[in-house]
This record gives sequence, C-alpha cells and structure tokens, in this order.
Amino acid sequence: MPPVTTVEQCLSYRDRLRAIEPNVDYLMSLYLHDSITPEVIIEAKKAGITGVKSYPAGVTTVSRSNPYNTETVLKSLFQNSSSGVIDYKAFYPVFAEMERQNMVLNLHGEVPSTPPTAPASSVSNPAITVLNAEPAFLPTLLTLHRAFPNLRIILEHCTTAAALETVRACGPSVAGTLTAHHLSLIIDDWAGDPFCFCKPVAKTPEDRDALLKAVVSSQGRFFLGTDSAPHPAVKKRGEDRVAAGVFTQPYATGYVLDALERAVERGVIKKEQVTKEVLEGFLGDWGRKFYGVEDVRGERILVRRGKEQIVGVLAKEGGTIEVVPFRRGESTWRVEWK
Repeated sequence: MPPVTTVEQCLSYRDRLRAIEPNVDYLMSLYLHDSITPEVIIEAKKAGITGVKSYPAGVTTVSRSNPYNTETVLKSLFQNSSSGVIDYKAFYPVFAEMERQNMVLNLHGEVPSTPPTAPASSVSNPAITVLNAEPAFLPTLLTLHRAFPNLRIILEHCTTAAALETVRACGPSVAGTLTAHHLSLIIDDWAGDPFCFCKPVAKTPEDRDALLKAVVSSQGRFFLGTDSAPHPAVKKRGEDRVAAGVFTQPYATGYVLDALERAVERGVIKKEQVTKEVLEGFLGDWGRKFYGVEDVRGERILVRRGKEQIVGVLAKEGGTIEVVPFRRGESTWRVEWK
C-alpha cells in the first residue's frame, strides 16, 4: 500500500524485493487504475515490467487503513458495481497497447458481491455472492478475449469447472492458474476455518476435482499460481472481518503433491497421469512458457514424501507479526533445492 500504479513505484518495489532476495527473478505488474494510460504501458514495457493486474471492487484484500479507499481506487474501473456488472471498456485503449506490447493482463476473475441494500434481484440481474462471483465474471473474460484476441490474459486462481471450460474455449493467448490450496479445499473447509478462507472461495467437491483433472490433462493451459497471502494471524481471526487469503508459499510444492496423491486414492485421476513431465510443467515449465521466461538457471528440486512438518506459526525472530500456514501442524513433502 498504496497500490503500485506507476512505473517508478513498480521499479522501486522490485528493488526492495531484490535487496531481500537477489536470487529470484521478479516479474513485476502494475495495478490497473484510472491513471494507467497507453503511454504508461509503453513506458512500463521499456522498463521491463511484465503486465497489469486487475482486481474487482470490493473483493480485494486492501486494508481499511489504506489511504486509497477501495471505492476511490477503482470507482472509474467499474460501472454498476452494486449489481455486479463490471465494465472494462474504459480501459480498452490500455488493453490495445498491452496487446501491441505483448504484455500480460492478470485477472482476479470475480464480480463484486451485491450490497445488502441493493434492490431485490431478478432473473436478469441475479444477486452476486462469493459462491457465484467467479461464474458471473466469465462472460467478461470472453468479451475481452474477443476484443483483443492476441492479448495474453491469465484468469488467476480458477476455482470452478466453469472457469476451466471458459479458458479452454479461448485461444492460446488465454491461460489460467490454479492455487495449491484450491486443489484441496471445498466450501466446508473455509466455512469453519478462517485460515482456509480466501477469495475466490473454494467451491464444491466437483469443482475441486475438476481442478485436479486440469493439472494432469491441460497440456499447459493451466499452471501453478500460489496466490499465497501472508496475512498476520490477528487479521485472520482477531478482528471483526476475516482477511481473505491462505498462506501456502513455504510448502506449496508439497501441497500440490499431496492433493494429487489424494486424488489418485479417490479415483479422480489415475496414478499414471501424474508424470514427471506433468509435475515439471505445472510447477514451472508451463508458466515460464506463457510468460516467455527462459529457464536459464536450470535449478531442480528433490522431493521426499512426508518428510516436512508444517509449523503451527511462522514468525521472524524479534518480530511481532505471526503468520499461520495452511494445514498447520500436518506433514507434507519435503523440498530440497539442487
């Protein structure tokens, strides 16, 4: 905070990250905002910025202490947001320039929930909740792809079978990401555990199983995007509103392998489908290919089943912030970098 809406902010943020860990290649994005113009896109491309991230109003994890109120930040981005209709047309010149510059548009694919004060819904204007916010967004994705068929678009953290089918219905310039936690979670999990609550929320067992099948059968249309959110524990259970996000980053590879193992046990996928090529593709190769990033490091990992104990709380020595990982206290695969 505040949102990264200028090239200068973006490069400054990248430098701060590099100072913490220089052995990571950071692919930087701008936050879609009414100050983003085609000229900013041209400048961003020259500066090595990868793309632009779009959030819908009302479903981000912007803190209430944010000096840029969510409504203020996004008010020009959305029209009729109270009825769940998102209008991207004001940004068509930006998207056209992104298409010309071969940049990536990352979409948080939901529409805002219908406010409780809104008029009664109708068949033509259904109420939007966390459960149907993603399906309600999918026509917008199709519209954007038709308008800009060569614009590289990623529908991030897909949670429904409908989202997968929509991505497949688009051309090769559209891909989707799947999180490690959505390969395991269903509605009942987050309904009783704030540390499993994120947006978009996990959906039905059928939706979860569709995601698992996509991992082994998508041939590169879907790849890992962790969407890991290290909210302080107090933001997850100590305030009047639960922060939306699941913290998976230290154990993400293990979570994916566990989910696939359990899918095999349930008969959702076959063991022979979980090949080395599929794992390497989903965890890294397919994402690099879509983003146009070469594997110049040639790094590899060794994984060992059940050798990693997930800690209950992560905290920096001497610090005051505590973060609770997904599936705290359980065991998962150990990852060793080679």
